[in-house]
Amino acid sequence: MTTYLKQMQRIVTDYRAAERPWPATAREIAAWAIETGRWDMPAAAVEKKCAEDVADAMRELYFTDKKGRRVRALHPATIRRQGVLFTEWDDLRTASRSHMQLSFQQHRKSIVGECRALKSAQDSYNELHPDDPPLQVSFNFYMDLAEFEAAEEEGKAA
Repeated sequence: MTTYLKQMQRIVTDYRAAERPWPATAREIAAWAIETGRWDMPAAAVEKKCAEDVADAMRELYFTDKKGRRVRALHPATIRRQGVLFTEWDDLRTASRSHMQLSFQQHRKSIVGECRALKSAQDSYNELHPDDPPLQVSFNFYMDLAEFEAAEEEGKAA
């Protein structure tokens, strides 16, 4: 775990220890951390923050394809160059097959990781509340995807 991440977690711990309002928003905790001198943007973090904001913006760039589907235009793929990991972005409309294959594989792996985290949280919650009926989440997305596709087709026919 990075030192910066630990610093951020310590700020949350300090915020709660200071008997600040809880639950709280990240913005409330950030305002308190800045106000109390617990956080300042290190110079090296400026470029990283800008890169994160650029990546967020690239994730939100969409186009409509020939069939009327709303499709994300730019896709990341993490690659290794001279032993160092980099995330390269490319346009779906012009990207190489190898870039898109890697991007799709990594995106799917990320989704599986999110599902695993949700399952762990669900299992833990259910174990902490044994007297309540267990909460259950389906991890089969087939019907969800079919519903989205049907709604898209219905929208085109209207």
